[in-house]
Amino acid sequence: MRKKIVAGNWKMNTTPVEGVELAKNVVAGKGEVCDCVNFIVCPPFTHLSEVLKVVRGTGIAVGAQDCATEAKGAYTGEVSAEMIASLGCEYVILGHSERRQYYGETSETLNKKMAQAYANGLTPIYCVGENLDEREAGNHFAVCKAQIEEVVFNLTEEQFAKLVIAYEPVWAIGTGLTATPEQAQETCAVIRKVVAGLYGEEVAEGVTIQYGGSMNDANAAELLAKPDVDGGLIGGASLVPEKFAAIVNAAQ
Repeated sequence: MRKKIVAGNWKMNTTPVEGVELAKNVVAGKGEVCDCVNFIVCPPFTHLSEVLKVVRGTGIAVGAQDCATEAKGAYTGEVSAEMIASLGCEYVILGHSERRQYYGETSETLNKKMAQAYANGLTPIYCVGENLDEREAGNHFAVCKAQIEEVVFNLTEEQFAKLVIAYEPVWAIGTGLTATPEQAQETCAVIRKVVAGLYGEEVAEGVTIQYGGSMNDANAAELLAKPDVDGGLIGGASLVPEKFAAIVNAAQ
């Protein structure tokens, strides 16, 4: 049985002091989480070290929101996968639509970031998804397929076994719009089928595919009940401990 993974992406929100307080409230409100769910928070880089101290021993893992394409060197402002891993982080979000849209990240860029993540023992949460024009034109499956093939298909089977995929329709991120449970299920199932085409049915059945895109405490249970939706990559709701805890509980 696949594990469900619920990850909170704090994006560029909270100061370090506020982030520590948020982490403490997440820990206080999480209750008992069964082994069938992995619980992750992804704060800004500036908070990682302190948040790791707060969640140590609680069963909550920590991830970064991005990493550099290079291992080290004259890359002002960049944060390497080695730096992230050395703190004790276990995960890194790669290919988020905001990185693709605002910072011009391409499959070429993401292949380099994937290599850095794996070289440093980080588990990538790799994001794919279509924008509204692509959805309305009926190209959403093709877009997700290309984003998988151009990056994921370069991984070895051993690397792929560690990968988490997040389907996040761009038109549903931070807009209040949400894919219907049927839309989420349909696309996650297509992604699983694409994966099966290279790695085989058994491997595809084992990969965790999250849904991201305005999942919240009100709609999580219905989305997470779908057979190919294996958790959530949560934005705004992860900044409210009670809502985030409700989503985690819905995943159990």
